Amino acid sequence: MTKTLVLLGYMGCGKSVLGKRLAQLKSLLFTDLDDYIESHEKTTISQLFEKHGELYFRHKERFYLKKLLSECSHNVISLGGGTPCYFDNIDYVNKKEQIVSFYLKTAPKTLAQRLFNQKSHRPMIAHLDSQQDLVAFIAKHLFERIPFYTMAQHHVTTDHKSVDDLAHEMDGLLT
Repeated sequence: MTKTLVLLGYMGCGKSVLGKRLAQLKSLLFTDLDDYIESHEKTTISQLFEKHGELYFRHKERFYLKKLLSECSHNVISLGGGTPCYFDNIDYVNKKEQIVSFYLKTAPKTLAQRLFNQKSHRPMIAHLDSQQDLVAFIAKHLFERIPFYTMAQHHVTTDHKSVDDLAHEMDGLLT
């Protein structure tokens, strides 16, 4: 039986890129929760943060997570980096029988290398000036978020692996 696959992990871990590849491999649809929110709210995540603050955004995120999971079956869904860490979102994902969750574990240094040139598009890190500051910020954030991320049913380390290798590794965990 095909299930909905939910990818979670810190921003920059590859949820969207890997999610698209995994969906292609499994002949499923792919949905990015942030894109889903932006299409329904008709604004960007950055603008939601800027205009209304993080708490407002987290409530909207929770609403759209539930909506998306109730509408979609047999999909690959990537969550925002903070989604599993607020309210009971990770419990909500894991209690659904038809969902399999994956934590994409990535080292802070790798994340910083991927994110540094994108930081203007990432409201949580836009204020950081150096890659060293970014590594420190990510390490602190990961320390806070790992208890939630590790509640995923499967953990996949992404460092030094290709997208194709990761997609096949995850597919292998489903059988």
